[in-house]
Amino acid sequence: MEGAAAAVERLWPGRRANVIPLDGGITNRNFKVEVDGAAYVLRMGGKKTDLLGIDRAVEHAASLRAEEIGVGPAVVDFVESEGWLVTRFIAGRPIGVEEMRGPSVLPRVAEALRKIHSAAAIPGRFDSYAVVDEYQSEAEANGVKLPKEFIAAREVSERIRAARGPQSLVPCHNDLLNANFLDDGEIRIVDWEYAGMGDRFFDLANFSVNHEFDVDDDRRLLATYFGTERDVDLVSLRLMRFMSDFREAMWGVLQSGISELDFDFKGYAAKHFDRMKQTAAGPDFKRYLAS
Repeated sequence: MEGAAAAVERLWPGRRANVIPLDGGITNRNFKVEVDGAAYVLRMGGKKTDLLGIDRAVEHAASLRAEEIGVGPAVVDFVESEGWLVTRFIAGRPIGVEEMRGPSVLPRVAEALRKIHSAAAIPGRFDSYAVVDEYQSEAEANGVKLPKEFIAAREVSERIRAARGPQSLVPCHNDLLNANFLDDGEIRIVDWEYAGMGDRFFDLANFSVNHEFDVDDDRRLLATYFGTERDVDLVSLRLMRFMSDFREAMWGVLQSGISELDFDFKGYAAKHFDRMKQTAAGPDFKRYLAS
């Protein structure tokens, strides 16, 4: 709290502020700041987050684009040298994982994702295949022993890359965890630090796997998103669910060696390696790779 208090004094000098820590962050420290009857979120970047592929200037630009299209919160301030981002506090409610697949929410989420993916270009590039390799290199450079599952997972990821081929690049969020969604009458998505130009199917798969969608849920998501049902879209999404978990697992591996936050990053990595293996062992996965 001491560092947050100093940041608040610098951002709102001489003004009385109420600072409340926000739970849930496993990369940064987040605070709700109440000043002069208005509420803000102060996000203070964690240590060594550049090793995770985070560029704070890119995050700021992506946050501005998200505000512009009505998906993200209003951006109030940015101090690049400190890794501080200030946005308006959204007085919205969380959306439960089960609720996400419901008929009153899924079309609204699909529309929010369409808005992101059809927006004007943003800085930065997100390539899930390159990201896992970068996390591997940084983890080893920081003395982290790679899990035994890495080699087999890397082989599968190369098969997915070859099967899908080059993809058109669109603005993507790339971190569609449940905690990053709020509903204030509109679907809002927060935390744009991994945003960049990338593969829309990584975003769709990332949302799908983090909300425990089954194949039928994915079909409804894709039909709503594209306005039509196509087998090729389902294949792409189901393959990229593997890449979503591979990225998440390697993120946990690297964080276990560099983060100062009190969190079980090794357990987080193991969870995603396990889910990734279950995806690859599914009855249709080999067919998806061959199609």
